[in-house]
Amino acid sequence: MDATKPSLAILCCLISVISVVSESPYRFFNWNVTFGNISPLGPPQQGILINGMFPGPDSYAVTNDNLIINVYNSLNEPFLISWQIIRNGVQQRKNSWEDGVYGTNCPIPPGANFTYKLQVKDQIGSFFYFPSLAFHKAAGGFGGIRVLSRPLIPVPFPPPADDFTVLVGDWFMKNHTDLKAILDSGNNLPSANGVLVNGRGPGDSIFTVEPGKTYRLRISNVGLQSTLNFRIQGHKMKLVEVEGIHTIQNVYSSLDVHVGQSMSVLVTADRPPRDYHIAVSTRFLNPILAGSAVLHYSNSRETVSGPLPTGQRYRIDWSLSQARSIRHTISFVSKHRTNLTASGPRPNPQGSYHYGSINVTRTIRIANSKSTVNGKERYAVNGVSFVDTDTPLKLADYFNISGVFRVGSIPDAPPAPSPVRLDTAVMHGDYHAFVEIVFENTEYVVQSWHLDGYNSFVVGMDLGKWSPASRKGYNLVDAISRCTVQVYPQGWTAVYVSLDNVGMWNLRSEIWQRRNLGQQFYLRVYTPSHSYRDELPIPANALLCGRAKPLLL
Repeated sequence: MDATKPSLAILCCLISVISVVSESPYRFFNWNVTFGNISPLGPPQQGILINGMFPGPDSYAVTNDNLIINVYNSLNEPFLISWQIIRNGVQQRKNSWEDGVYGTNCPIPPGANFTYKLQVKDQIGSFFYFPSLAFHKAAGGFGGIRVLSRPLIPVPFPPPADDFTVLVGDWFMKNHTDLKAILDSGNNLPSANGVLVNGRGPGDSIFTVEPGKTYRLRISNVGLQSTLNFRIQGHKMKLVEVEGIHTIQNVYSSLDVHVGQSMSVLVTADRPPRDYHIAVSTRFLNPILAGSAVLHYSNSRETVSGPLPTGQRYRIDWSLSQARSIRHTISFVSKHRTNLTASGPRPNPQGSYHYGSINVTRTIRIANSKSTVNGKERYAVNGVSFVDTDTPLKLADYFNISGVFRVGSIPDAPPAPSPVRLDTAVMHGDYHAFVEIVFENTEYVVQSWHLDGYNSFVVGMDLGKWSPASRKGYNLVDAISRCTVQVYPQGWTAVYVSLDNVGMWNLRSEIWQRRNLGQQFYLRVYTPSHSYRDELPIPANALLCGRAKPLLL
């Protein structure tokens, strides 16, 4: 044997060592989900706790980390957690198996556990998780997710002195089962009772800062139905990130955060040392509901006093103008490339491109509507109100179980006026297609839409009716890319999205009443290759239920 040549065994060992060393780190979490007493607005009520906490624990990760989250369901009913991370955003690259909605996953039975295995591939930013079944979100079970940049990767602002998760949302004092019963009986929900900040009522959440230092606030609207306006008494906010994308660093006195959206701002403690109101109030509703927290200077000797700072209430034109001002920070060296040097995720995992130079291969027009079906209130997309089946769609697709759903059961444009029909709506999407999705809102309420598995470039939004001529006003240079978009009353929003993530993906209203009463469908992004390069295999621990239950993996 030639001693100068390594043996095959040694080469295999070296390859194994290199593989282990180069693999992204793992982070392990054990979560126990229970019911517990909470009193965010004073009177006690039943909430959903994770490890005894309401809201649930903050989850930290670094770009490319693997997250192993073992969820024990100690409730007396089935439970699922979904991830509003670049797709509710975690972008779930090639992995709708772990998306945590009923169209992809069987619920975790009472007394059982399920281990989610996620990777925050090429992602950074501010997100949250939430329960997706049975109106559980109205009882809690949500928490923040922050994905940090890898060391030595440049970030377009200096490191802040601290980093705060700020979960805001409207809140009901009725039990989640009572709220669901109201919807199931065909009625609308009552008005919310208040607004919470990190699960607490007015003035009960305190954020302590050192004079002269700058802090990052990661704000997520985890509520059920209300757009919220966020502001800090006497302080400006510099917007730096929206759902994993760094933004042009505009400065705002207040910000509208629509249901399901997340964003990061920098706030400098540059005012006289005292305590200041943080105000959060509902938009476009009457009466206005308000919540609050406290920005506490560490050397303060004066508590908060006086009324909350006034915020915007009804003006849609103000909110629309602000939304248009939120844009992607791009490299000015070449306007033909997205800035990939500022630690943000790659908009196209297969390589960089400029979205404005790609030919759109398909236009999908999405119109929401409200109707009565069989004497009950229903909401629909393109004339179809979604109903769940006994078997998750992803499992039915994988095992070729017939009769669960039909691809093409929802049209890709609003039909001629006709009665709303009930169906398990699934739309086909070609893998690697570059599509335009136009959300059209003919109603008089703000809509909020989310597509799991993807971020989309928000190229246009306006009031009035969309037409092909509207494309002349599209932003094809520096549109923000995000996973949850608002559509203003009697208006439209257009997005571009590259269908580069194979799977069964939920496109839904983030207004939880509407989502639960049919305003959602699934987009089946399909390739016939069946390659692990395109989609990960079904997890070995996948739960089976419905017509998939008798089958073996």
